[in-house]
Amino acid sequence: MNSPFSQQRIASAHIMVVGCGALGNEVLKNLALLGAEHLTVVDFDRVETGNLNRCVLFRKEDADAGRYKVDVVAGRLREINPQMEIRSVCGDIAYDVGLGLLREMDVVIGCVDSRWARYCINRHCMRCGIPWVDGGIDLLEGTARVFRPGRNCYACNLGPEGLKDLARRMPCAGIIRRNEEAGKAPTTSVIASIIGAVEVQEALKLLHPELLDSGEATSLCGQMFYYEGMNLTTRGVAFEAYDESCAVHDRWEPVRKMPLAVGMTAAEALQTIRDGLAQQEVAFGLHDDCFIDFVEGREQTVRRQVMRPGRAVADFVEQDSELSGIPFSGLYQHEYRMIDGSFPYQTLTLAELGIPEHDVLQVTTRRGDYYIETE
Repeated sequence: MNSPFSQQRIASAHIMVVGCGALGNEVLKNLALLGAEHLTVVDFDRVETGNLNRCVLFRKEDADAGRYKVDVVAGRLREINPQMEIRSVCGDIAYDVGLGLLREMDVVIGCVDSRWARYCINRHCMRCGIPWVDGGIDLLEGTARVFRPGRNCYACNLGPEGLKDLARRMPCAGIIRRNEEAGKAPTTSVIASIIGAVEVQEALKLLHPELLDSGEATSLCGQMFYYEGMNLTTRGVAFEAYDESCAVHDRWEPVRKMPLAVGMTAAEALQTIRDGLAQQEVAFGLHDDCFIDFVEGREQTVRRQVMRPGRAVADFVEQDSELSGIPFSGLYQHEYRMIDGSFPYQTLTLAELGIPEHDVLQVTTRRGDYYIETE
């Protein structure tokens, strides 16, 4: 029987893989063997010795040198398929991947280990109108799901309680360590190979929508594939929710391009936007974070200038001898979420405000909102 998938379409597709751990290794290996040639890989971790028993693309020398995972996988994938064009993003999907980069993708494959990371992938993909595939593993159990704009939304499936619990995380490293301490053989490599294969299979279907439209193939969109290896059982579970009022999957369109770069100051960016839109009153939002200029104790006994994005404040507080002794409930941070002509730090660059390269800014004016892609 001939394969239903087009080699040319696989080779020309632009695919992003978020997470380069055990699951990401399997997904990337499969994509390389299938002949994918345009990959973007996202991860912020370094290779550790504990990764070596479950990640086919990592070596001892990588762990000894503490190399970044994205750099290691890029080199190893080119050994498998020298034709591959691989873009590495060493950063956090929540803050370091611009929507302009996401807009170039045909499909995103998530290989992450927390609800928060999945929520962020979903938020970005919904804004860009891009389908994504999710996978999760634990011991000999694993799941795979598909989310498509207009059909299925991860945030809507979480529900109110799940949204409150986004920070909860049990990373693969913790699972491995737990088993090693108990003298058990970790099975992460086994389940990762199974779920990684299912994820790639679902991504290939999304690259061939005519197979889904004709009914020749069935997607996991609206279903969750569950695999349990101890008793060798599989089942499909209904997993579809799409609330039209959910703000997470607002589509950001149409997108305009302007000569904006993250090295520009806030003042320069605002003037460029004013000139491009022929409007004087403009502002752009920091919708996925905020900018903090100072933190102080609520009793006003101590105050520190921060001048960095909100995501960096926790580390800043922890490293300050006075602030670290105050519970977070006893701290107040002064933040900015909109940048306009009244913003007092006009000489700060977009990068210093926390905006990544190739991002899309939501610009507010008296005539309405605009979406502008940076260079």
